Amino acid sequence: MTPRELIGTAIVPGGGEELRLFRRGRDFMIVLDRNELMSSRMSGSEEALAVMTIARLKSAAPHLLIGGYGMGFTLRAALAALGKDAALTVAELVPEILDWARGPMAGLAAGCLDDPRVRIELDDVAAVIGRGRGLYDAILLDVDNGPDGLTRDANDRLYSRRGLEAARVALTPGGVLAVWSAAPDARFARAMGEAGFAVEEVGVRARQNGKGPRHVIWFGRKR
Repeated sequence: MTPRELIGTAIVPGGGEELRLFRRGRDFMIVLDRNELMSSRMSGSEEALAVMTIARLKSAAPHLLIGGYGMGFTLRAALAALGKDAALTVAELVPEILDWARGPMAGLAAGCLDDPRVRIELDDVAAVIGRGRGLYDAILLDVDNGPDGLTRDANDRLYSRRGLEAARVALTPGGVLAVWSAAPDARFARAMGEAGFAVEEVGVRARQNGKGPRHVIWFGRKR
């Protein structure tokens, strides 16, 4: 087997944990401690996060907030599905993630960060949400492995009652909060409902071919 090559590191602001970018052949992996947070081999559920959210929107030219660039799978899928009048704001806390997208992973990024529909906010997505009021038709969150806040304890505030209520305020009437997770979480689904969302839970596979681990996306429509 081809060995992994370490090609970059980054410290998560507010968390102190180190992210490591590895390359193995044509594949890239971003790792935290022993947890593989994302891999270029598995993009199906991240792409589904974009495509399935957009399918639930009524606006012909929606404004989407994407929390966490990651490897850009969600952003690229959204750009492919949306028209020229859409707007996409990407909130990314770790600047090195964007450096990697424009550097060693430029081929994978395929210029998506330079699309004229895209605006980058180098900030905590919770702060970006907090500055919005009826601004977004959809908020797509893929900043962690789910509501447990693996990479950064402060991510818990996104999934708390207060965080969910802030997301609701930032959405347009009937807007959609979409949350990606590596596993089901019945308590979080109930919390979304209690915060004023009509909740739908959908299971999706990690790989584009319908194989791999089963992930979860919650879609909460603002009531």
